[in-house]
Amino acid sequence: MGNFKEVIRIAGAFVGVIVGAGFASGQELMQFFTSFGLIGLAGSMISIALFIFLAMALSSLGQQYTSSSHKPIVYAICGKYLGIFVDALITFFMFALAVVMIAGGGALGEQLFGIPKLWGSVAVTALTVLIVCMNVRQVITFIGAATPLLALMAIIVSVVALSGHEADLHALEAAASTLPRGAGNWVIGALLYVSYNIIAGAPFLIIMGGQSLDRKTAVWGGVLGGVLLGLLMLMIVGSMFARADILAGVPMPMLLLATQFSPFVGIVMGIAIFGMILNTAVGVLYSFSARLLEPGTMKFRLGTVAAGILAFAGSLAGFVQLVGTVFPFFGYLGFVLMICTLVGWLRLRSGTLRLIEAA
Repeated sequence: MGNFKEVIRIAGAFVGVIVGAGFASGQELMQFFTSFGLIGLAGSMISIALFIFLAMALSSLGQQYTSSSHKPIVYAICGKYLGIFVDALITFFMFALAVVMIAGGGALGEQLFGIPKLWGSVAVTALTVLIVCMNVRQVITFIGAATPLLALMAIIVSVVALSGHEADLHALEAAASTLPRGAGNWVIGALLYVSYNIIAGAPFLIIMGGQSLDRKTAVWGGVLGGVLLGLLMLMIVGSMFARADILAGVPMPMLLLATQFSPFVGIVMGIAIFGMILNTAVGVLYSFSARLLEPGTMKFRLGTVAAGILAFAGSLAGFVQLVGTVFPFFGYLGFVLMICTLVGWLRLRSGTLRLIEAA
């Protein structure tokens, strides 16, 4: 399995990137899986298989060329001109994620404490811009500790929901069909979910793979990350289906289930989700600004403030609506990256893949 600590590090980093506020709150998984009923569980199995393969392939590609950036690999697997499109896709998806996270902050405050969504979004925007401009790494490292807490809370709530469901299967199928959907059918939903998440995860997997000591470590790190993510997905999708009759119109389904189990558990999970919202928002806004402007400069700070204001304006569309529109949009575009990753991995195995100069 290679270096076990390195395997765990790669797997943990991948799960940490994907398990953001949208994942653990349940809104993404509800729209792309639970809303299709029991067949949505089959869709989650398709997604799990794709996550395992893509995580393995991208980390392997990064390790092969000891890459410290995603760009050389993106251009190698996509070609010089298509690589420009995919690189831009990754960059602007970072901004779109910031929009969704700010909207999520507003939805969280309203659902948990009754605070108007506008003020919750203002708070997340202000904190995000401040941390990015000040480059307070200690703060964001501390906030990043919310990832394992959020995963643990999601597991606890899922187990409780699965062990105590009361509605019959037909009633749950009917209830699930009334939930918002991010795709027209369960197969497309499964593919879109993987696609837009891989846009966000690819840079991290490539860089983490590039830091691996050997190919076996990179491969098993990607595989383990996919497996862990898949198990968490199955638990959350299954638990929300078991409670589908009470989830209609709820922006953060897992937060509702946690609060029903115990108000204290609901508050703890709400704090963890807020930590992940801030963690994700800071990471993606910094990545977006740094891609366009030199970090640490006045232009970088002013550009970050401007990007934050634009992201806040976009967040006013609402968390549920943004999850159902922004993610599918980038998901369809992300099919290009998925196909290129498959072809690139096959070329890597055949020894025909070569790095090319970026356009």
